[in-house]
Amino acid sequence: RLLYIEYQKKLVEKVDDARLKFEISTVLAKEGIEVSMVSSTGRSDEVKFAVPLLDLDLKMMVPGCPWKLPQKIHLQAIFPVSSSYLSVPSAPGLKLTSTPDLKSLFSVDGVKLPAWVDGMCMAEYIPTLEEDLKLQVVDASASIGCRRRFIEALAPAFGRPLEADPIFCRKATVLSISGIFTFLVHFVIPLQFPKQQPILTLQSCQHCNSQGIPITSPPRNSYPWSPRWEVTEMVERI
Repeated sequence: RLLYIEYQKKLVEKVDDARLKFEISTVLAKEGIEVSMVSSTGRSDEVKFAVPLLDLDLKMMVPGCPWKLPQKIHLQAIFPVSSSYLSVPSAPGLKLTSTPDLKSLFSVDGVKLPAWVDGMCMAEYIPTLEEDLKLQVVDASASIGCRRRFIEALAPAFGRPLEADPIFCRKATVLSISGIFTFLVHFVIPLQFPKQQPILTLQSCQHCNSQGIPITSPPRNSYPWSPRWEVTEMVERI
């Protein structure tokens, strides 16, 4: 793999594009950056940068975290190759990617990237992005505590949860009774809690379909909710 990375780097360095040569000279020294040529029939060649972001041990932000491998966030930047000089080059294609397990804590899919201003280069763009991203990751870590307090608040109303996610506090299941009916209530608590409310699914303990599978309700979140309420009131309204 290291030989292939070096091979791609040499290919990119041969590109006759003043803008790309400048980008390479200013950011390629950053540890962990990879570059590669992207060629396809019928369109111009492109150069793809994969830039590691946030020099943080994300595992240390989650007590009891089960991750065995380091979790990473990368900025993918794709620049079209152009041999002609452009006074205002177009913005590169920008996208955040992450290792799969990180989605338990933080999803890069919902991150709004800072605008790429005309004349900007990656050496200017990356620090701003990292600053914004760090704040969002810290908020995501703090949100675990909010979700945990919500799960703890379920006990007085429903009894102690039968199951609960003890690390990321994304799920919980309680037993509920209404008249003669007994059913499970499955809570899926979003990463954006309390801005977004939990999604509830009811599962009957007494009725099954023709395949012998317990009957469940459609997921629902149509109940009174305000992120400003205390967790006890959130549970009471449910």
